Amino acid sequence: MSHIELQHITKNYPGVTALDDINFDIKDGEFFVLLGPTGAGKTTTLRVIAGLERQEEGSIIFDGVSVDDQTPSDRDTALVFQQYSLYPTMSVYDNLAFPLRSPLRRMSAEDIKKKVEETAEKLRISHLLKRKTAHLSGGEMQRVSIGRAIVRSPRVFLMDEPLSNLDAKLREALRVELQHLQKTQGSTTLFVTHDQIEALTMADRIAILSEGKIIQVGTPEDIYDRPASTFIAQLVGTPRINIYDAVRQEDTITIKDSDIHLSAPQGITLQPKFQMGIRPENIKPDPDGKLSGQLILTEPLGAETILHIQSGQSVLLSLVPGMTSYHLGDTMKFNISFDHIHYFGLNGDRLQA
Repeated sequence: MSHIELQHITKNYPGVTALDDINFDIKDGEFFVLLGPTGAGKTTTLRVIAGLERQEEGSIIFDGVSVDDQTPSDRDTALVFQQYSLYPTMSVYDNLAFPLRSPLRRMSAEDIKKKVEETAEKLRISHLLKRKTAHLSGGEMQRVSIGRAIVRSPRVFLMDEPLSNLDAKLREALRVELQHLQKTQGSTTLFVTHDQIEALTMADRIAILSEGKIIQVGTPEDIYDRPASTFIAQLVGTPRINIYDAVRQEDTITIKDSDIHLSAPQGITLQPKFQMGIRPENIKPDPDGKLSGQLILTEPLGAETILHIQSGQSVLLSLVPGMTSYHLGDTMKFNISFDHIHYFGLNGDRLQA
């Protein structure tokens, strides 16, 4: 496996800068996730690493050596796409064996058979080896597609939203399997997604990409607990974070258009006007709570319930465990976990303590 570095990568298309001075590295054996909305430049980044696109500026480094002049085959990357890149008239066995039959590899039929069977066992598709891929389900086809990448032990795996075409239950199951496989194999992996749940649950580290720029890199805990901007705060977390305009008057903070007043924090310089973010799990109903509002909507999710609490003209989302006995119209008393409030300037950037 390899240590991958992107140094000042810029990629332009006619009239569009797809990647603007991109810098990050993927450590050897790391599961690295590139997260961002559609059109952010995620797939372009992956294609530049693979050598399918050539950047105008910057350099791609594999294990300390530039690969800018190497062909995609010389870079020895394996790609798994959103669409299943399989030969429909071939059996699963032949699809898995295909990359091993290259004359450059000079593998015997016996060695190919051993490698294919080992890969199939890891992905739990041994029972499908004789079946044509055209007769497989979506989840089975994606397992075979992943198997085609794994079977030849490349330097780095590049995965472009490989789970997005699957239904929710299958996506969850395959997500767990992929994560387990990556950890047991120790493979260097770049996983591209717009799904924040995939990013938070699978990544060792996450890079947030927006409009061709990297705006934060960190562990899932860093991204969730210390988002660098309101954009990132709203990108990760379900249900969404509460973001409010707020004002400071001496030692008191007031959420605009609400009846919520809080003590100003110590150690953070706040302008008279700023933005404040509060995760729903940090708004906690409490019969003795110092704050109150009216319950206007509940969203029971089984293990959790989302409460919509109105205070003045503002609505706060609160996340509580299990099913609740609260009723619409109830007066809700609650507290806000003061240590977990996020403060942002009017430009959306995080205010540091």
